[in-house]
This record gives sequence, structure tokens and C-alpha cells, in this order.
Amino acid sequence: RTEATGHGVVITMQSALNDAGYTDPSNIRIAIQGFGNVGSNAALYAEELGYTVVAVSDIEGGIYNQNGLDIKAVINHLHNTGSVVGFSNSEAVSNEELLTLPCDVLIPAALEGQLTENNADRVQAKFIIEAANGPTTPEADDILNERGILIVPDILANAGGVVVSYFEWVQDLQAFFWDKEEILSRLDRILKDAYARTKNTSDTKKIDMRTAAQVTAIERVADAITTRGIYP
Repeated sequence: RTEATGHGVVITMQSALNDAGYTDPSNIRIAIQGFGNVGSNAALYAEELGYTVVAVSDIEGGIYNQNGLDIKAVINHLHNTGSVVGFSNSEAVSNEELLTLPCDVLIPAALEGQLTENNADRVQAKFIIEAANGPTTPEADDILNERGILIVPDILANAGGVVVSYFEWVQDLQAFFWDKEEILSRLDRILKDAYARTKNTSDTKKIDMRTAAQVTAIERVADAITTRGIYP
């Protein structure tokens, strides 16, 4: 459960990238605002898959290296000093500056309301994967969509933790437990399917991904009620 949300963020990121034709992880640069449980685990998993994490930050500030950071070493530095700030072979950046760094993927994994009408026009990423809850204001949402930047909304991108909590409930009910590999395999399948359904809704109805996620969710609830009845 600890790494589930961050793991799910990367699964949805990979789905978005692959769908857009970006299949080589080594060519993708990622910036992550927030290096708590979600951000650090997302960075670790992304690095394992071959992606290049160029920037991360915490409440104290951020670090940037255009050639990529050694995430395991950054985590060790964090544990030893209490912050990512001061990590060797990196340039100091603020949390605000991180959002507009040159990168392919931006993962806001800290606080809500970080992407606003004041900085949305300076975002250089092609993809935004919302690991935090509500990191993008409605005004920024409009600007980013108009610029053609794909936003994978929070209710899809950070659903990994909720999905694995559901797995815990299912296992407890039947007193039959899965190993970690089984958990991650099921998480991967569910989130990739959720992304594909949302993207299909976005394409067919010609709406942005955030609206498509809401539409898809409402349709699923409506279908379930139709199938089971209001009083199952």
C-alpha cells in the first residue's frame, strides 16, 4: 500500500506516453513537485523503468539536473538531511521554478492549486500527470488544454492507492492473500484499462481528459445501477 499511489501515477503516465507514441523511456524527462510518499515512489518506479527524472522538490525547495538525478541517492540524502535540498551534482530551484522547467512530463505531487493562470502559459511539459489532489486550477486547466498539453486528472492518475485499498478489503473478506507481484499486476491492469476507457471517451466525445474521467465514472455507475437495480 505504501508505494501504490506513486506506482499508479507512473502506470497512467506510461499509458499516456505510449498512446501518444513515446515508447522509449530514455528519451523522456520528468519533473516531480513533491517528494513525499507519492512523489518519491513515483520517481523510484519511473527510474526503474528507464525514465530520466531531472527535477524533484520538497517543502524546502527543489533540485535539478538536466542529465538526470540518481533517485536512490536523492532518497538517501533526504533521509540523512531531512530534505532533497543540497544534493550534489544538482542545481537549486524553487517549487515554483520546477513547474516551468524544460521537461516532457510534469508530475505535481505536492499541494493543490500549484498550476494557475499565472504560470500555466510557461509550463514546458507536454504531459501533466496529477499525483496531488487538485494541483491545477480551473483557469490553468483552460490554458493548458488550449495549448494542447495532455492532463491526466487526479481522480485517474492517483487512484492507485484507493485501488490497492480495495484489494486489501477483498483479501480480508475471503481470507486469501496475494503476494506483492500479484497486487502490482492487478493494479497495472486496472489502471491501464481505466486510462484506455477515459481516453476513448475523450476522443469520441471530443472533450478534455478531466471531463472524460467524470463522464466515464458516471457512465459506470449508471450501468451498474441498470444492471443490479437500485436495491441490489
